[in-house]
Amino acid sequence: MRRITVHGAVRRAKHYGFRARQMGVDLLTTGSIHGSRALHCADFVNYLARQGGRQDSGFPDVWRTYDWMQTGTTSRIGVVINCFYVDLIDELFEQVALIPLPFDLYVTNVSGKPIRLPEELGQMQRGVVVDCENRGRDILPMIHLVNSGVLDQYDLILKVHTKKSPWRAEHDELSGSGEGWRTQFLDSLLASGENIERIIASFAADSDLGIVTAPGSIVGPQFWGGDERIVRQLLRRIELGVDSRALRFPSGSMYWCRGFVLQGLRSLNLVTEDFDIEAGQVDGTTAHAVERIIGILAEEAGLVMKSTEELEDVEDQSSLVGLYAPEAMTSERASVIPFYLPQFHPSPHNDVWWGKGFTEWTNVAGAIPAFKGHYQPKIPTDLGFYDLRNDEVRREQARLASAHGIAGFMYYYYWFSGERLLNVPIESLLASDVDFPFCIMWANENWTRRWDGRSQDILIGQDYESVPAEDFIDDVMEFLKDPRYMRVEGKALIAVYRPGQMTDFGRVARTWRERARNNGVGELLIISVEVAQDFDAVDAGSREEIDGTLEFPPHNLPWVAGPAETVGFDSRWRGNFMSYRATADASIIKARESAADRYPGVMVNFDNTARRQWRPEVWYGSNPYTFRRWLGAHIDSLMVRKRSERIVFINAWNEWAEGAVLEPTTKFGRTFLLAVRDAVR
Repeated sequence: MRRITVHGAVRRAKHYGFRARQMGVDLLTTGSIHGSRALHCADFVNYLARQGGRQDSGFPDVWRTYDWMQTGTTSRIGVVINCFYVDLIDELFEQVALIPLPFDLYVTNVSGKPIRLPEELGQMQRGVVVDCENRGRDILPMIHLVNSGVLDQYDLILKVHTKKSPWRAEHDELSGSGEGWRTQFLDSLLASGENIERIIASFAADSDLGIVTAPGSIVGPQFWGGDERIVRQLLRRIELGVDSRALRFPSGSMYWCRGFVLQGLRSLNLVTEDFDIEAGQVDGTTAHAVERIIGILAEEAGLVMKSTEELEDVEDQSSLVGLYAPEAMTSERASVIPFYLPQFHPSPHNDVWWGKGFTEWTNVAGAIPAFKGHYQPKIPTDLGFYDLRNDEVRREQARLASAHGIAGFMYYYYWFSGERLLNVPIESLLASDVDFPFCIMWANENWTRRWDGRSQDILIGQDYESVPAEDFIDDVMEFLKDPRYMRVEGKALIAVYRPGQMTDFGRVARTWRERARNNGVGELLIISVEVAQDFDAVDAGSREEIDGTLEFPPHNLPWVAGPAETVGFDSRWRGNFMSYRATADASIIKARESAADRYPGVMVNFDNTARRQWRPEVWYGSNPYTFRRWLGAHIDSLMVRKRSERIVFINAWNEWAEGAVLEPTTKFGRTFLLAVRDAVR
């Protein structure tokens, strides 16, 4: 008999402990303790298997050829009807005809029978019948619409379906028949023009209202059923955890909702193969899981769910309803300004430092995933791998930003001792007719091979003795005079990344103001960037000349560790792994206590794997819903200020190598932009 030693026992304990931990990781990340076998079609391991190479569009490719895929309509209200029971469709047509504003109608037909729309249907501007496979109940057809992008334009969406729910008769704990349940929904959500106006006015009056459904239909954790595990597997795709106790969702899947609630589902990258084959299931399917996810994500976005009986009466109801008319002018609650990186074009300096033809795209395209599900490389969609020497690129960027409620761009401006770097984009902008506001942040840190502005391995640095910092204002004067340059209360807005690097920045700022006045620019609003404390320390006298500060996440916020034990790192990983959600929460709390001269900021993400690969800083948990909650909270905190002083900065528009990207990507589509549009209106 083999003798067991203390050393052997310890070694075996360590071995089995490691195996147990690995099995736990595999269970969380793949749905199986074996790490490679899925227990359900929507399990994370199947999602991982689809990654890499060309990605599925998530909707039938034949749709691309259909005319209705092109916008061509001005409606701001969309209606989605899923039809399985054809005998009930006329009832729904009669009900939606009561909507007192122009709307577009999408009927997803899973019945296998032909459906014809009435020639006239209330104020319907466009009506479309789309034949779909009978899979995923009413959910998968809706997901197809979401993934196609046709729902992106709508501020409000009504989702209903031909509901009979015959299975309710077999459950004594559920009151009422399927027919009674359907009638309750229709009576609550439609029924009359006056009732519909009340619901629409409630959305207009409350920017935090996300979902309105029938009384008694918002339910909690007692209705998890067999769906919790699938929910966890699906939300892992957007790096979001689940609190089992906090579940609230609109059961029955019939409701009015703010458009973003559904639009954001594009980020889950759901495809047909994620959904169960139809077999009459009453629980434990992807469709049932997504029904619950709707509520989870709405609340994660900072939005609330209410039944119609919980809606409060609003004053001037008719005027509020009119805000959703196609011709109504939209107004933003605050000015949202993302940072704009000019790195995406060849330059002589980068040719020398990094190799001929280098741009940030070189780094971006070369990144590889460092853990299971890690979105790398990040690939652009709408704008492609663009070259910022092209005016048409900036024109399209401006169009995309403006359509989603963005007020203007803050260009990173690189000026080193009298020499401009990466200057082609902003100089070309100045010479162009691209009608979109802009301002400047002087990125006055050293340029290093580490990409962090510190003193190691400097490629080009600041030398304030050879060329005084005061002369910077002369270099940018032509931009400040441009009519598109952004102003706050008439003052030209200019930010400085590291004012503490300059000796007596107060003197520098006073000189800038004097020269700006003398050159016809007028007054300046000079703000400093809140970066690491060793970066932005300035003397008391200089602080008096700084008009305000802007928050620049993740700087000066708590760096809380993310769930490193659950993600399955590559063995080469040596980086830092932080929680995006914790950083967002800390920033929200900080904003509530902010002084009037502090401008809050949010970040889309921070993940510099493209620059550092195995030693990056990565914030885990970035997704459009948490981002929307963060941005919305900051806008809410600014509502006590004058409209002109409500400014929120975003890191960033196009910082691709750091993962801070509002521009559309293969994984997220336009969902971050849609989050901005929803939060700002």
